[in-house]
Formats: sequence, structure tokens, C-alpha cells
Amino acid sequence: MKRTSDFKGERLVQAREARKMTATNLADVLGVSLSTVSAYEHERQKPPMDIVEKLSIILNVPQQFFYYKIPELNIKGLFFRSMSSATKSARVRGMRRYEWMQEIVVYLKEFFDFPILNIPEFDVPLEFNRIDCSHIEEAARALRKLWDVKTGPCPNLVRLSESKGILISRWKLDAPGLDAFSQWSKGGRPFVVLGSDKAAAVRSRFDLAHEIGHLVLHRHVNESSVSSARDNKIIEQQANRFASAFLLPAKEFATDLYAPTLDAFRMLKQKWKSSIGAMIVRSLDLNIIDEEQSRRLWINMNRRGWRTHEPLDDAIEIEYPSLISQCIKMMVNEKFKTKEQILNDLSLSENDIEELCGLERGYFSEMPVRVLPQIRYSLQKDPREEDGGDIIPFRSV
Repeated sequence: MKRTSDFKGERLVQAREARKMTATNLADVLGVSLSTVSAYEHERQKPPMDIVEKLSIILNVPQQFFYYKIPELNIKGLFFRSMSSATKSARVRGMRRYEWMQEIVVYLKEFFDFPILNIPEFDVPLEFNRIDCSHIEEAARALRKLWDVKTGPCPNLVRLSESKGILISRWKLDAPGLDAFSQWSKGGRPFVVLGSDKAAAVRSRFDLAHEIGHLVLHRHVNESSVSSARDNKIIEQQANRFASAFLLPAKEFATDLYAPTLDAFRMLKQKWKSSIGAMIVRSLDLNIIDEEQSRRLWINMNRRGWRTHEPLDDAIEIEYPSLISQCIKMMVNEKFKTKEQILNDLSLSENDIEELCGLERGYFSEMPVRVLPQIRYSLQKDPREEDGGDIIPFRSV
């Protein structure tokens, strides 16, 4: 039984910020003064048990959540997609939930060996302001070759990335200007979080390719550069160029484009699984069109109402992460952890674990299963399978 004296104020701050609540909001809902909430968060005062129960309900976390110290995690140097337009509270919420995702991964590492990481250091300058277009194009070509992406469009990019050691989570970021973010974790494992707010598969694919660009090009970029608006703009443009080069390789895309018109781009969208807007930008990058042609194409995009919703946005299937969800399901299916034990071990709400892990809503509400002795599994890809990003089968080791 945990005692109120064990209450961790940092957990209260974490949960409050993950729910986008200010200390003032929480004080109002809790029925106490702002100074009292501050005292709880800075551990100048321990909340009584009835307050802990209220906090659990208000912030939708188990009571035991407040009694575990936050492990040492690395949340510096996060590359936020469209960081300049995302609100500070949305970024903070994203970082707090990302901390929970990292804790889940640390927990899963006790039972699973994740796929071997396959993102080597490419020959690009360490200083981001020395990276030019030729460096970016070559890095994109090199990664496609390394990952054995056949000529033409890239296959399921989420599945491919997971098979190469990138940990991906997809959840609602609740901010119009915040699409995705990524980071090299302290342990050397890359994480990518994709926003599920936008339903268009082509936009999500570009977001992931953009974050892979950060992982490849900006591995050594320091925190001050990420925080600077001017430097961040350059970094974002470089990641955009990488995403375009990776998804739309120069020679093959140029050969495929019979005419730089909106109708031609629409015809190619289903094949290349890239937005019409991205193809216009790529055509300008490759000098297939000039600035004036690009301007006219964007004007016509507006006239057709395609800037916010392009044709075929609903026809292309969204790519969902599956590596982390399969880990949870295997623990349950192989009967060495029950759902109740997983919830207790992680000390997070059912909804949070389901969303962060990519599990279907209500997964933890189903009947428990019997527990057998603990086993350790490898999530390495079976070498007999064709390379296409498949993560299964899992093999006992």
C-alpha cells in the first residue's frame, strides 16, 4: 500500500501537462487554491488520500501513477514537424505523452529484442547549415538502397521503418500545426510520433519521411539550433527535401511524369502515394517546372479546392504502426502477462496505453487470460522473408 508521503510531485506535473491543464485549471476543478497545487507539485506538501483519489479521476491516471518516480528520459532535441505554428501547450502535451511512450518501450525491452537498427551515419556535414541539396539527395538515395527499396514507389513506409529499428507511435496531437515529431533517444533508438489528426495517408507518409530525414540529416544538431526559429526553418526545409527525394526519387519520378499538369499529378498520386502538392514542389526542385509554372499550379489547386482536400485522399489506405501493439498482444496471447498485470506494471490509464501502443479501443476491457512463466522474444525479422517491412513472425530465443 502506497503512502501519501511517497507522492511524487513531478508525476502530478506530468499528468497535468499531458492533459493540457494549467495549474489554475486544476486548482479550480480540485477545489483548492493555486498555492496548494503548487505545493503538491513541488512536494512542499503531500496531498491527503482523498485528494489523490480526485487527482486520479480528474487526470485519468491510476492512483499508483503518482507514487513512481519518472525515470531519466531524454526529451531534448525533439524535432517537431511545423514547430513554428504549434502552440507551446500542444508541444508540452506531446512531450509528456512521449515520456509515457518511452516508459512503455523500456518496459517492453524487458521481454523483447527489437529489430536491429539500420540507420548508419551518412556522409553529410555535422553542421546543418553546411548541408546542401546534393547531400540530401545522395542521403535519400543511399537510404533507399540500404533499405532495399526497389525502383519506383516506396512500399508501406511505416512497416518498412519499424523493420529497420525505428519505433513509431501514432496518436492525436490536438494541434493544427503539429503533425509529427522525432528524436534519437538516449539509448540510441530513434522514435517517431505521427499525428492521427489528419486522415490523409499521403500526408502521413510524407510526415514520416520528413522525420526520417531529421534522423538521417540532423543526428548531431544541438538543442539551441532546434529552438531557434531561423535555424529551425532551415532544418525543416532540409527534412522536407529529404522526404521528397526519398518518396519521389529524381530519375524515376521525372520519367514517370508525362506532363507537369494537375491532371497528370492526380494520375500519379495513386501509384506514388504522394500528395499532388508534394509532386508540384518536387517538380520545381528538379527543374521540371519553373517558378511561374509552380505559381500557376498552386493557383489552380486553389480554384479546384484541392489545397485542403485533394482527390484520392480518402482512397489511399493509411499506414498504421504495429510493432509495439504486437508486443503487448504477444505478452497476453502467450500467457506470461495478463492485461491487468500490464496495466498495473505501466501505471497508466487503459485509454493512454491503447492509443500510444496502437491498440484498438477497449482492448484492455476484455477478459483476462492465465499467466505462464515469463519468456523472452526477439522481434528480429525472419531472414527467409522478402524485405517489405514485415515484423512477424516472432521467434523465441
